[in-house]
This record gives sequence, structure tokens and C-alpha cells, in this order.
Amino acid sequence: MDRRTFLEGTGAVLLAAPLAAEGQPAGNAARIGYLTGSNRPGPSREAFLQGLRDLGYVEGRNVVIEYRSAEGKLERIPALAAELVALKVDVIVAIGTPYAQAAKQATKTIPIVFTAVADAVTDGLVTNLARPGGNVTGFTAGGLEIVGKRLQLLTQAVPGVSQIAVLWQPGEVPERTEKDLQKEAEVAARALGVWVQFVEARAPADFDRAFSDMTRARAGALDVVGSAMLFGERRRLVDLAAKNRLPAVYPYREFVDAGGLMSYGRNFVIEFRRAATYVDRILKGAKPGDLPVEQPTTFELVINLKAAKALGLTIPPSLLGRADEVIQ
Repeated sequence: MDRRTFLEGTGAVLLAAPLAAEGQPAGNAARIGYLTGSNRPGPSREAFLQGLRDLGYVEGRNVVIEYRSAEGKLERIPALAAELVALKVDVIVAIGTPYAQAAKQATKTIPIVFTAVADAVTDGLVTNLARPGGNVTGFTAGGLEIVGKRLQLLTQAVPGVSQIAVLWQPGEVPERTEKDLQKEAEVAARALGVWVQFVEARAPADFDRAFSDMTRARAGALDVVGSAMLFGERRRLVDLAAKNRLPAVYPYREFVDAGGLMSYGRNFVIEFRRAATYVDRILKGAKPGDLPVEQPTTFELVINLKAAKALGLTIPPSLLGRADEVIQ
């Protein structure tokens, strides 16, 4: 081989090397575990990834994200959390109470950032919101009083309604929180002069039976309690509510984007972007126990007039005036 051929070949190798490595994460890339109930991409996950990008993290380049999803099967969560711990990720992002609890049970050292948790103290994730201590911090979705607020909105949107079905997923939160939630709904219902019917759905296979139970009991409206599984199945739930002509209020605006009547709750796109900032601070050396658990200060009311028209409803101007967004 002559000198020119050798140099050209060497140059080609040197030029090719960075190109081949460009799509590969660097050896010192941050590793994030993402533990959730549904593996379907959605606005919340995209908000988290955008939050990371805004902070300079590009998936596949300087950050690796290990996704683990229970797909609505709560019994799978502990094993998935254990997998992330075995991978020695730098931080775990846990979406929802059972996922955060499983992560906390699986490790006392890897930092955990939770989101979409109703009550972090009652659920045993932290003992103090201002200074949580330990390896866990994150964001709560709001107190139990939000359940009563959604029932109130339904009575205003559906004048004369006498019975409201409440769809929930047993096991999504601890038993104590479940009882508190039911009690809160019952107290609010009595004050509003309506009855509530609690309807269980442990998995998507229960949906048809659940809606049959609602219509058989003559429910006039529906309140859906937040859970990762129900969120992942939001399009089907919205379709079933429309098919059964049940005006429904949902915990997240993504249900309204899918065609639902209205939602009232925290803006989770904002929350997931905030979660990215906590992950960034932890990767840069902050201790999760020193980062306060953030609680929502504002809640968002979104109303879909197209869905209202399909149900034959006329939303009162007083309710429309309070909406943060009205979808025509």
C-alpha cells in the first residue's frame, strides 16, 4: 500500500468514526427510568421530553430513557420498578401513586421524581411536602376536594341531573385514599342534592360492563377519576360516554381533546415540563429530599361545545364564562 492510499484510507476512517457515533448515546449519557401505566406516547410524555430538550438533553445523544409500562396491570408494577433499579438508572420518573410507591419500595438510593399523585403524604411517599427528605420528591395533582368540584360542574352543565356515576380504578391509590375519595364524593353529592354510583374498572376489559351498570342504574352523568390506565384508554372512554349519551367530566384536558365534554384539573403538560427541571437539578447534584413537593395552585376548566351539541346540552353562559378554554 502506497503512502497516498494509506493516508486516504486513514482519513476515511477518521471521518466515518464520528458519523457512526453521532446517533449513539455518549458513554457518560444520563440514564432516566420512566415508569408509567401506558406505553402510548401522549402530550404528557412529549411535554417531559420537550422539557428535557429545553434543558439540553437529547434522547439518544446525551440521555437514555428506559421506558417501562404496566399497561394497566397493577400487579406488574413492582417487577418493572425492580428492572429499572437493576439497570442502575440515575433517576426514576414515576407517573401515578402506585408507580411512585413501587419505585420507593425498590430503592432507597436512586432519586425518584413522581407526578400525577393525589396526596403524597397520605400515600406514604413523603412525610413533609416542604422538605420531603429521603430519595423521593415530585408533583401532586391536587387534593380530594377536586372530586366534589367536578360533581358541582356536572350539576351545572346538566340541570336536573339526579344520579352521577363515578368511574374509578381500584388499587390505583392506597385503600385509605380510596375511602377518603369516596367519602369526599358522597359529602359533595349530598350537598348538591344528587346520588353517586361508584363503578369499578380494573382493566379495559371491564369498560363495557361498567357502562352497562351505569345505564341500568339510570345515571344521568359521569365523573371519571384519574388513573394511568383510564388516561391511556381515554379515547375509548370518551367514545363509550358518547355512545351511552352520558355527559362526562374528566380529570385531564386530554380527554376533551379526544372529544370529551369537559375537564377540570391541573394542566399536566405544565407539570411534566416541571418534572424535567427536577430531573435536571438532580442530575446536576441536587438531593431529591431538598426539593419541595409542588402542589397545584390553579386548575383548568376546558369545555367542548361540539360534544355538548351532540348530547343535546346547552352549556350555561355562567359556566362558559368560567372556562379557561372553550373548544368550538
